[in-house]
Amino acid sequence: MNMKVDLCGVTLNNPVMTASGTFGSGAEYAEFVDLNKLGAVVTKGVANVPWPGNPTPRVAEVYGGMLNAVGLQNPGIDLFVERDIPFLKQFDTKIMVNVCGHSTEEYIEVVERLRDQPVDLLEINISCPNVKEGGIAFGQDPKAVEAITKEMKKHAAQPVIMKLSPNVTDITEMARAAEAGGADGLSLINTITGMKIDINRQKFVLANKTGGMSGPAIHPVAVRMVYQTAQAVSIPIVGMGGIMNAEDAIEMILAGATAVSVGTANFTNPHVTEEIVAGIRDYMERYQVADIKDLVGAVHE
Repeated sequence: MNMKVDLCGVTLNNPVMTASGTFGSGAEYAEFVDLNKLGAVVTKGVANVPWPGNPTPRVAEVYGGMLNAVGLQNPGIDLFVERDIPFLKQFDTKIMVNVCGHSTEEYIEVVERLRDQPVDLLEINISCPNVKEGGIAFGQDPKAVEAITKEMKKHAAQPVIMKLSPNVTDITEMARAAEAGGADGLSLINTITGMKIDINRQKFVLANKTGGMSGPAIHPVAVRMVYQTAQAVSIPIVGMGGIMNAEDAIEMILAGATAVSVGTANFTNPHVTEEIVAGIRDYMERYQVADIKDLVGAVHE
C-alpha cells in the first residue's frame, strides 16, 4: 500500500502536514508527535525581520472553532535559519517554510535567504496586507496574486505554493491567477474573517476587533473551495480548513487535494496528525486502495 505523494516534485512519505501557525516550527510538539511520521512540517510564518504581532487579547474561542489575530508574530528569518531548520533536519520529514511579508520586497528577501537552505518547499502567505497598495491583502486581487507569484518564482530555488485566502468572491479566479504566475501548487484555505463581541462588557473580544476563524465550522467551506479549485487548475493542492480527524482529511483528498494540512486540531489534541496518518491507512485497507493517488479528486456523483 503506497501512501507517498508527489507534491510539486517533492516526495512526501504521506499526505499529512501541519498547518502554518499551529505547530510552531516543530520543536514544541516533538514530545507529543513523532515528526518522522508526518509527510511534512509547515513552519509558522517567517518574515525578513522579527514581527511582534498584534496586541492582546488575540485569541478567542467561538462556536465550532476559534478566532485568532496573532498577527504573524515570528522571530524573523535569521533566527529561523540558525535554530529551526537544524532542528527539523533531524527528522525524516519534509520542511515547508511559510513566508510572510508586508511588501513584495519583504517576501523576496526571505525567499532569497532560503535559496541555499535545506528546505523543500515554500508556502507563500498572501493573506498579508499589502502596505504599499492601501493595505488590501495580496490574495484579494487577482492581478496582485499573479504579480507576486511571478516574483516568488524568479527568486525561489524551491517549489512555490501560494496560500490562498477564502475572503474573496471567487476562489477559482485567485487560483487561476496564481497558476498564471507560475505557481507550482496552491494551499487553501486560510482563515475566514470573523468577529466576537463580549455582550457584558459591550466590547470586542479581540484587540484587533476581527480575527481569522479556523476549526471544524469552516471545514465544509474549505472542502467546497478545494473541489472548485481542483476543477479550475492543473497544479496540486494542499487542502486545509477544519480538519479534525482522518475522515475530514480523506474528504479533502477526495475533493482534489494531493496533501492536507492540520491546524486548529493540534490545539485540542497534540497527537492528531499521527492519528490522521493511521486513519488514512486504515481507510485504504478497508476499501482496498493500493495507492493514495487513486483517491485524489475521486469524488463522483
